[in-house]
Amino acid sequence: MTGRIAALYRHPIKGFTPERLDAARLSPGAAFPGDRLYAVEDGPCGFDPESPAWIPKQRFAVLAKIAEVANAKTRFDDASGQLHARAEGMPDFAGDLAAPAGRAAFEAWLADLLGEAAAGPLRLIDGAGHRFLDHPLGHVSIVNLASVRELEARLDKPLDPLRFRANLYVEGWPAWAENGWEARPLKLGEVEAEVFKPIVRCAAPGVDPDTAVRDLDIPAELHRLYGHMLCGVYVHVKAGGTVREGDLANPPP
Repeated sequence: MTGRIAALYRHPIKGFTPERLDAARLSPGAAFPGDRLYAVEDGPCGFDPESPAWIPKQRFAVLAKIAEVANAKTRFDDASGQLHARAEGMPDFAGDLAAPAGRAAFEAWLADLLGEAAAGPLRLIDGAGHRFLDHPLGHVSIVNLASVRELEARLDKPLDPLRFRANLYVEGWPAWAENGWEARPLKLGEVEAEVFKPIVRCAAPGVDPDTAVRDLDIPAELHRLYGHMLCGVYVHVKAGGTVREGDLANPPP
């Protein structure tokens, strides 16, 4: 088996546009850098910045709940703190997420875009060190591209791997091999990690990221075709380092 990292992605705002990276520095016990830093509350979610805790994704404006979120194409600039967003039929947005005025302006822009699809009110929350992960211990997510292609073939429908919103996409593993790797060590470039658990899929991958149309029920299809609802794994970093596109990604022999 010779797996390689085909792509790395972060999602600065939970549920919004993935951003591709050439490399990332992973640290023990930490989430993927720049990932799920912010979330958009769809009605009061109970987040307490003084005592941050995990909150279910259904409390936020995410694809599992609101397919139209995919209409917003976002890009976050770390150096300036500026968020850029565009959507068909909407004026382009740019604002400083560190400033209350910038966050309020994005909330208003997004409310206009989502309309009645959102329950509202919408509020952009800065985790300030807390990460809005899908699982409280889902530090780094990996998707096996062979598994996605095998699912795509059985569905007889093109399936963009970005539907699965992973941090790392790996080429070269046998399809679905990762489902049996729980608690196994994994080498990612110079990083030593351990597989935490397979990822149980929700409704989010059913949304086409280009069209914002919910055209598949991925959990139902996975269960129908394979008897499980898994695609991808969460891993925990044990010894840190940098991972790069093209690095080896393999469990021990």
